[in-house]
Amino acid sequence: MHIHADPIERHTLSVTVDNEAGILARIAGMFSARGYNIESLTVADVTEDAAISRITVVTSGPPAVIEQIIAQLDRLVPVHKVTDLTAWGPHVERELALVKVVGIGDQRIEAMRLAEVYRARVVDATIGSFIFEVTGGSEKIDKFTELMREVGLVEVARTGVVAITRGRDAV
Repeated sequence: MHIHADPIERHTLSVTVDNEAGILARIAGMFSARGYNIESLTVADVTEDAAISRITVVTSGPPAVIEQIIAQLDRLVPVHKVTDLTAWGPHVERELALVKVVGIGDQRIEAMRLAEVYRARVVDATIGSFIFEVTGGSEKIDKFTELMREVGLVEVARTGVVAITRGRDAV
């Protein structure tokens, strides 16, 4: 007898909430209390009066777990709306990373060459180091940092994923 487990899926969720103290802790607490993984979490106010924030959460699990996460987020009091951007369809995801690379000579030349290929901008430079700014999908950031490890990567800071649906409609 062969038991087939549900596939693990990566989903990007957009959660609009009242911008009030403790909401981020409550959402993170809901994930940790149930053993759900948060791969990325970003938050920022999105209205002129700073009354509403948008939280973007990247998580993964079998479809049933994703459904549970959405339902439980929906039940939290200051939550206005939960949108599964992955299920919704066409959307744009981006992340920003600052990548510090230390090296001289050929390492330095190779770091600059790779940065050009990945359209990374130099935002700081010294005689022995660079800080690159690179934006794009998470996979692009992962690959860029992996390549930079070979030429002197010493530190990475990442923003986490932000995402928005394509087309005319707001979700």
